[in-house]
Amino acid sequence: MGRRFENQVVLVTGAGGGIGRAVALGFAREGAKVAVNDVHADTVRETVALIEGTGEKARGCVADVSSNAEVEAMFAEVERHWGTITVLHNNAGLINEARHFLAGDEAWWDRVQRVNLKSVYLCSHRAAGVMARERRGVILTTSSGGATRAHRGNVAYDATKGGIEAMTRAMALDLAPYGIRVNGIVPGFINTYGLQGETLREREQTVPLGRYGSAEDMVGAALFLASEEAAYITGQFITVDGGVLVQQRSANVDTFPLSAFPKVPKKV
Repeated sequence: MGRRFENQVVLVTGAGGGIGRAVALGFAREGAKVAVNDVHADTVRETVALIEGTGEKARGCVADVSSNAEVEAMFAEVERHWGTITVLHNNAGLINEARHFLAGDEAWWDRVQRVNLKSVYLCSHRAAGVMARERRGVILTTSSGGATRAHRGNVAYDATKGGIEAMTRAMALDLAPYGIRVNGIVPGFINTYGLQGETLREREQTVPLGRYGSAEDMVGAALFLASEEAAYITGQFITVDGGVLVQQRSANVDTFPLSAFPKVPKKV
């Protein structure tokens, strides 16, 4: 598509791997200076090296985006180095926290809410302050099919994704007068776990297009929503799931099957 993000500064959270890394690389390919965030320093270094290996500019930002102090320090560093932030992609989140509702506890609930939802507020609020002064900017969020449907064993996770979608729409209204657009992407079955063999083939049976998606499948939607081609789009979501959510049938494979439910003895 060319160099749509030349001279722009893009911050991608959770960019140490998976969707975040793929999106960060996509923005860099189109000319952006990319601030790479993750809580793990080693994966941040890997993503930065991949971007710099293509001749583009990147800066590592190791931070826990559920901490206001660390978010503030991260944004301040990016602004000191590059002067501004024009695109924020809130991608960081916990995805391996499946736990049956009956087996949940307060610590589990609070951790998922903090990392998946509070982080979106903290980063978006900080970015919006910069963007509002400049009367331009784009904020992106990463949601899930769990925002509008339900995953077994993922009450805490689905609650955060529903919150992210509501928050995306509400931020879009509040920030539109300042020239800031807010949109989201909705991944389907994206193979960031390295699934292979029979397990992968079995789960792919639920996907109308016949395959799990890759992290790279998410890049086009994210870059489109952040680009001038989407200049009149705000408060919206693009679902990238191979057709999973349009089906009117039960999935024949579940990643949290009934066999994983806790055994609760019936009261007699």
